[in-house]
Amino acid sequence: MIARYTRPEIGAVWTDERRLERWLDVELAALDGWAALGVVPLDAVAAIRASARIDVARTLEIERRTHHDVIAFTETIAEQVGPAARWFHYGLTSSDVVDTGLALQLRDAGEIIVRSLDRAVVAVEARALEHRATPCIGRTHGVHAEPTTFGLKLLGWACELRRARTRIADAVAGVAVGKLSGAVGAYGNIDPRVEEHVAAALGLGIEDVSTQVVARDRHAALLTALAVLGSSLDRFATEIRHLQRTEVREVEEPFGRGQKGSSAMPHKRNPIVCERISGLARVLRGNAVVALENVALWHERDISHSSAERVILADSTILADYLLERFTWVVEGLIVRPERMLANLDASHGLPFSGRVLLRLVEAGLAREAAYEIVQRNAMRAWETGEHLRDLIAADPEAGGVSPAALADAFDLTDFLRHVGTPFDRALGTHRGAVDAHA
Repeated sequence: MIARYTRPEIGAVWTDERRLERWLDVELAALDGWAALGVVPLDAVAAIRASARIDVARTLEIERRTHHDVIAFTETIAEQVGPAARWFHYGLTSSDVVDTGLALQLRDAGEIIVRSLDRAVVAVEARALEHRATPCIGRTHGVHAEPTTFGLKLLGWACELRRARTRIADAVAGVAVGKLSGAVGAYGNIDPRVEEHVAAALGLGIEDVSTQVVARDRHAALLTALAVLGSSLDRFATEIRHLQRTEVREVEEPFGRGQKGSSAMPHKRNPIVCERISGLARVLRGNAVVALENVALWHERDISHSSAERVILADSTILADYLLERFTWVVEGLIVRPERMLANLDASHGLPFSGRVLLRLVEAGLAREAAYEIVQRNAMRAWETGEHLRDLIAADPEAGGVSPAALADAFDLTDFLRHVGTPFDRALGTHRGAVDAHA
């Protein structure tokens, strides 16, 4: 991933140095396992541990000759260690080291992403509570529907992020497995107890039945979970982008001192971070498709997945962390305009309450079909003339059975939103009362 979208902590997980360090961790743990079985002399293990060091430049230099990264790595170590190096990489095949080391990198990256998710959830829940009683218009098909609160909208985002956390944590646990089972998974040149020792020493699970590689459905599950997260962040960002439109202007992403929106139009304050979130979410979704394609390998393995994984595993984890940080920044600094929300709610002439008017007519004795026709006819007139639906219904003789009190109740925003505390109770266990009155 380019530096522009890479935060330092997770970027460090995917450097050549960290990759080789993880390979060395696997190799040294395997040596300890062999030594415990009495196969590799303890003095050889001690000599290797004392001398083996990561040398990225030398490893890359050898790889240009060998065209094999693991052989380049083992040759680099052999140059440092001397005669004891004959025990280094003993009984192992390349994928034993590569896949087990990769599991460590993915676990490290996953832990960072989960922490970033936790911060995002905290930020969204805080703003949801802040605006639990801030009325706004709900929209379906982009058109005014019924009233809701801005806090309820945000609460749904928080719950979605919680689900993403569960999926990603499960997927990270699923991919944090290693294998030291040889070239086709049959343990022909290695004792299974060495594998068990390495897994225990590194805190990894063991692939139940491995081939030459850890099965790639595990990696696909992780990248699919990250893609779903990206799509959720895309959804939230798209909502903010719509609500920031000039004619809506209910919210606005932060705009810093000295920031410029357009080289030609000094007045512009554009939702550029939310647009960036939407754009980069497409990369996460695309990478998930590649991960799914990587599941089907020939027989016990081929390396068609390897080249793709060098790109998508690092890029997807780095992007997920970056998008979460940017989204959290947007939410924490989000400019919310309750007065615009009320003005927009009022702008449709009482039409958001048409469903309650329908119910009041039914309660007054009208058949539902007749009541619907009355409300729809007057609603269409309200659209065309700008008259308030309440006044039109009150003046319609066919609606005469509904009392003035019942009609007024139909347009009572506070009563409409009286149950908003229920989903807050369900999600957070924090009932904070009904919304402020507004008519």
